[in-house]
Amino acid sequence: MAEGDALSTHVFGVQLGGYMVESIQEISGLSVEEDVVEVNAVSSLGKQIIRKQPGRRLAGEVTITRGLDQSSEFTNWIKETLNNGAVNTARQNLTIEIMDSEGNTVRRIQLMQGWASKWEGPGLKAGESAAATETVTIVFEEIIVE
Repeated sequence: MAEGDALSTHVFGVQLGGYMVESIQEISGLSVEEDVVEVNAVSSLGKQIIRKQPGRRLAGEVTITRGLDQSSEFTNWIKETLNNGAVNTARQNLTIEIMDSEGNTVRRIQLMQGWASKWEGPGLKAGESAAATETVTIVFEEIIVE
């Protein structure tokens, strides 16, 4: 890759624990956010001073869209929380790897202590020729961008 070239965002992979998640079509909502703390004060000369500083880091959520297939590991993980209510045992770290055109990982994003909070099935329409997809919202406690 030539220096300064932007990466294509269509080459990526997702790992859940030790398992590769298959048929991923889209990942959206990746962000890191902190509260902003505003401190107002008055100087000794009576001049107003406004300072902003970072506050606590906020937890986040990400949405994964994938083809509805027979991949069992990811589906079983989703069922742990949505069907069984077992959030504590379902908490997993997810790793998203963005790769260059040669398959080398150039950015790794880790979502810590994630679990599925929402599942949305495919839209079903007679005569439709679109692929069946499922959408899963995953909430996580911390994001680490490497």
